[in-house]
Amino acid sequence: MGLTIAQKIIKSHLISGDLTVGSEVALKIDQTLTQDATGTMAYLEFETMGLKRVKTEKSVAYIDHNTLQSGFENADDHRYIQSVCKKHGIYFSRPGNGICHQVHLERFGIPGKTLIGSDSHTPTGGGIGMLAMGAGGLDVAVAMGGGAYYITMPKMYKVNLKGKLNPFVTAKDISLEILRILSVKGGVGAIIEWGGEGIKNLSVPERATITNMGTELGATTSIFPSDEVTKEFLKAQGREQDYVPLCSDPDASYDKIIEIDLNQLKPLIACPHSPDNIVTVESLKGVKVDQVCIGSCTNSSLLDMLKVASLLKGKTIDPTVSLSISPGSKQVLSMLADCGALSDILSSGARVLECACGPCIGMGFSPNSCGVSLRTFNRNFLGRSGTADASVYLVSPETAVAAALTGYITDPRLLGEMPEVKMPSFFKIDDSAIIEPASEEEAKDLEILRGPNIKPFPTSKPQLDTLSAELVLKVEDNITTDHIMPAGAKILPYRSNIPHLSQFCFAVCDETFSERAKALGESIIVGGSNYGQGSSREHAALVPMYLGVRAVITKSFARIHIANLINAGIMPLTFKNPDDYDKLNQGDKLELTNIFEGMDKGEIILKNNSTGDKITLVCDFTQRQKEILKAGGLLSYTKDEK
Repeated sequence: MGLTIAQKIIKSHLISGDLTVGSEVALKIDQTLTQDATGTMAYLEFETMGLKRVKTEKSVAYIDHNTLQSGFENADDHRYIQSVCKKHGIYFSRPGNGICHQVHLERFGIPGKTLIGSDSHTPTGGGIGMLAMGAGGLDVAVAMGGGAYYITMPKMYKVNLKGKLNPFVTAKDISLEILRILSVKGGVGAIIEWGGEGIKNLSVPERATITNMGTELGATTSIFPSDEVTKEFLKAQGREQDYVPLCSDPDASYDKIIEIDLNQLKPLIACPHSPDNIVTVESLKGVKVDQVCIGSCTNSSLLDMLKVASLLKGKTIDPTVSLSISPGSKQVLSMLADCGALSDILSSGARVLECACGPCIGMGFSPNSCGVSLRTFNRNFLGRSGTADASVYLVSPETAVAAALTGYITDPRLLGEMPEVKMPSFFKIDDSAIIEPASEEEAKDLEILRGPNIKPFPTSKPQLDTLSAELVLKVEDNITTDHIMPAGAKILPYRSNIPHLSQFCFAVCDETFSERAKALGESIIVGGSNYGQGSSREHAALVPMYLGVRAVITKSFARIHIANLINAGIMPLTFKNPDDYDKLNQGDKLELTNIFEGMDKGEIILKNNSTGDKITLVCDFTQRQKEILKAGGLLSYTKDEK
């Protein structure tokens, strides 16, 4: 039987395991990326492991999240990361050079290579034919040191596109359509391959928009073939030598096949507060809009920006709307300036922000109170924008422009004729903001620069055979890492200071959580389905670990978060019978006994000493994961293995 694109890449990078779905596989990683909100911790972990030099083909550190320097904290983190990169063999992309996924696609992505990044939207690289996956910072640190990256072998889904997009219908609408079909849980445990005749008309930036949004499906990653479209993109970037053709075998087998007719697709919109709350734009006609944000790693390419500029040219945005535009990279911004498109954007009344994540991560440009904000981003979780009572909608750049011009949610097809936008044959190449590392010899004398906000990596406790602890917090379905460990301008500067960061843990759900958990010493959290969806931020595991959380019991977990919990030494357990969720209440005294025997059997009995109920919990761990938990986390396990 033939292989899918992902199976081919996995097979060629296999260190251990096989292609059996559900089994554990260890992969050789070619490239890594970090960003500054997660990177500081990843490099502290790298140092803690005593590693001297990265062993990947290419590792790049990007500064794109914490670029708002309202105090010394972010600047100190950037200085620390730059000094680590110089010493340990990592390329450093300076603040202002662009969003990690956009720049990596432009300058470093290679078809057929493996890439993991400490950012959940690393699958953007699938638009160029990479096996690109989001991971926790500790997994990235291990991979930088030459260690394997472990995943559960995913199922294979195929989405066949037929037909061609109509004017004002975009790749973002394709992304929203697959979210409508599958939901935010529908891709869990799967890799999604895109194919069919319809992909031939999709450029690499459009493909990258789709693979970027695949993260919101809960998928391990998404991937496109590497074809003539890929070759032309790499050629335009001056990297034609990196092109490798890559496609699935004609007799490849898939666990699920989905057909989407592009001819029938309409402009779509994700309503608050979930990326899969999808309706047509025309169904919301007349909803007043206060703010529009165009950019993020989803829709900040040169193609997106040229479309926006052409639609804004000669027009002025509605006086009741605030419009921000964030180009994805310095390359994009420079080319907009050179061709005059930037002037068209500025003349409309838009505000041009730095080439960074910005509003998407809650770093500035928050909406007004009770505001309606249309954003070309990938997430609209409650409070993520920085305004707790805002209503955030996800749209394409074209739909965003229509709202900015009219002041209301408006079907972009009512704007008239879509101006023709032609991509240049060659992009402007300027890598001056990417700093190369020192040679191994030069690196010996280099100093790592640390600021007072950078604290040591927190230590965890080895797992004992018995755990008696209080249920400190019970939460519902679809708890995101933004709920667990919020982002935003007030909190992100403390990403390298776990003790200070801990006071914000679960504040969205319960402002008393941090204080109560710390007072208990050890505790247990209970959640619903899809617990830990969203960002790859390992802080959502490290901070609960610091606060004494020893186990999290849910109906189901998101992929990256379950790995991060194990890495932090926290047991992720699931209900054998999901209805048992209702038998547990906050404040209950819980007890787990014979944990090690239960791990081997795959089931542990939970006794609720407050009610007398006994509940069966599933612990489907590999032997390696059992040893990590017993050691108290991946860092302790790695040290013990040396």
